[in-house]
Amino acid sequence: MKKPQVPVALEGYPFIGFAALTTLVLAILDYDCSALFALFVTAFVLYFFRDPERITPEDEDVLVSPADGKVILIEKVFDDKFVKEHVYKVSIFMNVFNVHVNRSPCPGTVTQVQYFPGMFFSANTERGALENEACALTIETRSNRKIAVVQVAGLIARRIVCWAGKGDRLMRGERFGLIRFGSRVDLYLPQQIQLEVSLGQKVRAGETVLGYLP
Repeated sequence: MKKPQVPVALEGYPFIGFAALTTLVLAILDYDCSALFALFVTAFVLYFFRDPERITPEDEDVLVSPADGKVILIEKVFDDKFVKEHVYKVSIFMNVFNVHVNRSPCPGTVTQVQYFPGMFFSANTERGALENEACALTIETRSNRKIAVVQVAGLIARRIVCWAGKGDRLMRGERFGLIRFGSRVDLYLPQQIQLEVSLGQKVRAGETVLGYLP
C-alpha cells in the first residue's frame, strides 16, 4: 500500500506548490495586495492538508473514528451493499477546517474496495449520502467481523483518494486515504457493538473511541 507523507499529506504538495509559486511571482512583480492574499491562500492550503500524528488506543476490541469531524447520523439499517447484514450506520461530517486524512477504525484485512461514481451534493444531506461519488472499504477483523468505511465526496470535495487495496492488512489508526475540501465518512458497524459516541459529538481520526466489539 502506498504510504502518505507526514505532517503534510502527499496529495497536497501540488496545491501548496502552485499557491506558493503564485505568491512568489506576485511579490516579485510588486503586486503587494495580491501577493498578501496569495500568501493567505497558501497558508490555508497548507493547513488543510496537514496530517498530524495521533495517539491510537491499544485496547484489543476498540474501534476508533476514521475521520475528524462531527457525528451527524447514528441509525440502525440493513446494509445491502457492503456487509450484507443489519448494522449501525454512523456518519461523520468533515468541514473544510478539519483534518481530511482518513484512518482505519480497526485492525483487519481489506476484502473489498468499491468505487461509485456520482454527484457532488452537500455531504451532510440525505441526497448527498445516496447520490454522491464514494469509495468503500470493507475490512474483515481478526474475529471475522465485517466493517465498511465509506468515503463520500461533497459539494466542494471533488477528489477521493484511497491508498488501500484488496488484500492489504491495516492497523488500527493507520492512514488509508483522504478527501479533498470537505466531505463525510460513513461507517457500517455490527449491531453487537457497544457504541460510545453520540449524535453531535466532535471526533478525531485514530483517537476518538467509537465503540467496542463484543
